[in-house]
Amino acid sequence: MKVSFLIKALNEEAHIARTIESCLAALERVDGEVILADCLSCDRTVAIASRYPIRIVQLENPADRGCGAAPQLGYQYARGEFVYLIDGDMAFHADFLPAALQAAAADERLAGVGGIVRERRVENLEFASRLARARADLRPGIVDRLDGGGLYRRAAIESVGYLSDRNLHAFEEFELATRLRARGWRLARLDRIAVDHYGYTTNAYRLLWARAKSGYALGAGELARAALGRPSLPEVVRKIRTLWISVLVVAWLAAIPSAFALAGGTARAAALSGALLAAPPAAMAVRRRSLKLGVYAVAVWIVYAIGTVRGFLRRRVDPAAWIPSRVLHDGTALPRRTVPARAPDARAETA
Repeated sequence: MKVSFLIKALNEEAHIARTIESCLAALERVDGEVILADCLSCDRTVAIASRYPIRIVQLENPADRGCGAAPQLGYQYARGEFVYLIDGDMAFHADFLPAALQAAAADERLAGVGGIVRERRVENLEFASRLARARADLRPGIVDRLDGGGLYRRAAIESVGYLSDRNLHAFEEFELATRLRARGWRLARLDRIAVDHYGYTTNAYRLLWARAKSGYALGAGELARAALGRPSLPEVVRKIRTLWISVLVVAWLAAIPSAFALAGGTARAAALSGALLAAPPAAMAVRRRSLKLGVYAVAVWIVYAIGTVRGFLRRRVDPAAWIPSRVLHDGTALPRRTVPARAPDARAETA
């Protein structure tokens, strides 16, 4: 079997049909399978996905939910020579797969191949901020990670023990990349669209709160904890901006009451503390040329700084251990061309 598509999903009823259909369309020209790794969705994600000729596997323990656990869950059941990681709110471009396979065939030390991730929800502050950053790792060429998913060579994954660290709630692709590059593997991003990312239409602050509750904000601290004692630690500290921003945020928040106390609690002290409080949002508003984006950026900093500390202190489990799970549906023997009519509400966007 050539390719295993691993779809990571948690409550993706609005998008999952589109994601599955796009992956099945790509496999019309390549031998492969589609595996949905479900993190105990409580909506209609599984019911919708069960109409398709795919395998659905699901966590047994809610405590195992996380961005790192989902890819590893799917990988436990994958049989392909290559695996493609894709989120349940993305749509795959079928013509990207032959190009990625060709690139992998041309370079036997290429562990992973990604493409351009096209954002479709730019009206959300979160995704508008993502576009504004224009990060270097999203540009074509040899890269240090494949954020947004990509095609990975099984032989490369086996050489580093496991696909993704189940302890991580974020940065799982960067952590994987550090292990691969330490073994001499390379990663590349092609200058062509691989997926459309639809995301959510919910308010950005509600999304930020959801990420705080889900544990996503713990990711940077968990990554730093995972890198302790490894050669990758300096790179993690240098490249993961959330870590050093969190240090600065903690220092900034500590400076506000300290300035007030040192100035004797006077009106002048209150003014100084207020200035310290307002300075970062004002600076970011100027940099982003938007007051909304500036204030939102600082709110993100604060939430992630708290999460980073919590994540660093969180207990780890063996990342290579089998994740308790079950097979809910195995329709891989069904003809792929028998694609069911999409449920009327499967296209609906959720708030």
